[in-house]
Amino acid sequence: MPTNLPDLATQIQDISKRLGIGKYDIYGAAIDETSVQVDQGEPKQVKASNRSSVTVRVWNEEGTVGITSTTDVDPTGLELALKTAYEASFFGAKENVPDFSPEATAPIAVTPPEKAAPAPVAHLIDTLLRAEKDLLAAHPAIKSVPYNGLAQRDIDRFYLNSEGALRSEGHSISSIYLYSKTEQEGKKPRSAGAFRVSHNLEELDIAGCLRETAEKTISHLDYDKIPSGKYRVVLSPDAFISLLGAFSNLFNAQNILDHQSLSTPDSLGKAIASPLLSVADDALHPENVGGESFDGEGTPTRRVILIDQGVLSSFLHSAGTARRMQAQPTGHANIGAKVTVSRHFYHVFPGAPASQTYSLEEADNVILIDDLHALHAGVQALQGSFSLPFDGWLIRDGKRTSIESATVAGDFLQLLQSIIYVEPDLELTGGGISPRVWVDSLSITGE
Repeated sequence: MPTNLPDLATQIQDISKRLGIGKYDIYGAAIDETSVQVDQGEPKQVKASNRSSVTVRVWNEEGTVGITSTTDVDPTGLELALKTAYEASFFGAKENVPDFSPEATAPIAVTPPEKAAPAPVAHLIDTLLRAEKDLLAAHPAIKSVPYNGLAQRDIDRFYLNSEGALRSEGHSISSIYLYSKTEQEGKKPRSAGAFRVSHNLEELDIAGCLRETAEKTISHLDYDKIPSGKYRVVLSPDAFISLLGAFSNLFNAQNILDHQSLSTPDSLGKAIASPLLSVADDALHPENVGGESFDGEGTPTRRVILIDQGVLSSFLHSAGTARRMQAQPTGHANIGAKVTVSRHFYHVFPGAPASQTYSLEEADNVILIDDLHALHAGVQALQGSFSLPFDGWLIRDGKRTSIESATVAGDFLQLLQSIIYVEPDLELTGGGISPRVWVDSLSITGE
């Protein structure tokens, strides 16, 4: 990545003048990553990578745009990219031509945290070996930690355009993943995992990750079959965020314009969920480690309320979708061969006050779903239906019994309407922050 962005912007201005290019923008990102894995007390894999990409867009006199990408950020590489994009612009689409974001030069108030110095690889390996050893010692039945990883990542991003937009930011992220597996005579292997993320290795909650993995794995040792039928279901924060992500076309303006969504432009303002539920997409949430302050078009990111007490209240926009739907860009654009729209970080929280509260300690014949599997295969995103294997427990009189194997199926929009309680306590997951969500009834197929 360029160390001095103003200098780079000046160089590009000079190059574009020389080439006769009047309108252009450039988005770049670089990721420097080191990750380690271990296996039975020995280092298994050490990976280091440095990936960078720069996307250059050029508009010609006819108003059509050409796009090219490069990994070179020196003046020679960028001159070639500008030239190529200009030549490509004459073959560009004539309809819905992307344009600069009207907010590409709007001020950004947030300051990202300081980047952390990377820890030595030997320290990463020692830390992960210690975590594996402690996890194997947590219970005699835990025989292996087949999936694990400790990673540190440095991310740098920038955006500039010919109208004077100039943005850059950098982040450091450290993360750990542990997934343990049991072996007991006459019993099926059981497994569970946990994940933690932080700005740096010092603040990473490795002990919490270890404890959660061990507790979940041990809780699955005494398992039982369950009869198929309709059950009241409690979705863990991770399970609920996973489902929201699987059906994110609900909020995605590009999907809606492409008729690849469960929503239409007229869905705004309609009740799609129980009034007990509210959902925001919040790139700048304090729990979002590595949250981005601007998107691929230079639009500042922000908190967007998607569902307000059950009512669909906003879509996620790029500059182009916002223009076509007479809305404001929301900072969700990814720039590439075409502009796409994607979410940042879900924040699920209680909406209207609940008339009745529920507690797992007093629950009876309720299923707690901890982790959903095979989302790539078991979700029909355009039909709204899902059928997914899961890990979880049957709760009888407050006592948990692990479920040997089962599948949950339903319709996502019906699920949203069937929510009877959104707990107040929030928990961080890989895709956002959410409480446990109680659903009145879902179809469960036991073995």
